Amino acid sequence: MIDLSDIRKHPNIIEDIERSTLRMVTQAIYDYRTLAQNIFKAEFDPVSDIGEDITREALDRLGMSRIDQRLFGKIDYKRARYLFHPEYTVRQALFIDSKSEKIKGRSTATLQLSQISMEIRQKRSGKEVQIKGMIPEVIDSEGVKYITTTIFVKYNYVREETQGVNELKSITIAAVPNGMLQDLYNPNSEDTIWLAGRNAPSRGEEFRVRLSFKRLKAKAPWRVQEIPMPPAEFQWSS
Repeated sequence: MIDLSDIRKHPNIIEDIERSTLRMVTQAIYDYRTLAQNIFKAEFDPVSDIGEDITREALDRLGMSRIDQRLFGKIDYKRARYLFHPEYTVRQALFIDSKSEKIKGRSTATLQLSQISMEIRQKRSGKEVQIKGMIPEVIDSEGVKYITTTIFVKYNYVREETQGVNELKSITIAAVPNGMLQDLYNPNSEDTIWLAGRNAPSRGEEFRVRLSFKRLKAKAPWRVQEIPMPPAEFQWSS
């Protein structure tokens, strides 16, 4: 069992944990993609609810280890679990959030501070911004530590107005770096994976930020995977 008290000194292990987790989530969603496409066409619930349901059903179908520990946060799917690696075991607090958006917005995902453990370092209106995310990098519950891993699943669809249905075109899955990897992915406001969020401070709206899939992929291609709809084949981006 990894001692998480000094895990910050081993960024390669943190990356390994997140890569392994992304593979699991990607496999679950890929296996479910045909059903996901059919559900988007058949359901008339809000698309955000449809995406959440699909992610939950896909992960439940695949299955995973479970630790009896309740997690809190504004994220759709939360699970305390064991991650088993050939060389170690680690307790993980896994957070998976789902987004559904028309395909023109496929290049980004809008996130809240309550869904991020990194510090947001960027420029807004010419001014440098540094705001810390609200998820702990490592969650400590009664002396037991869990490394935080955050995955986002983005459902990209088009609205077929003539038929009155939503057609799922692709699914983007991204692993957001743990805050302990800050210097690798967002060391300063110039070197960043973030874009300005869709919030208006003048109206008192909650701070949001957009994760740029292009920028994240440029840092580490494996962190962003795009699953096409059948019959197209999926290839892991490494």
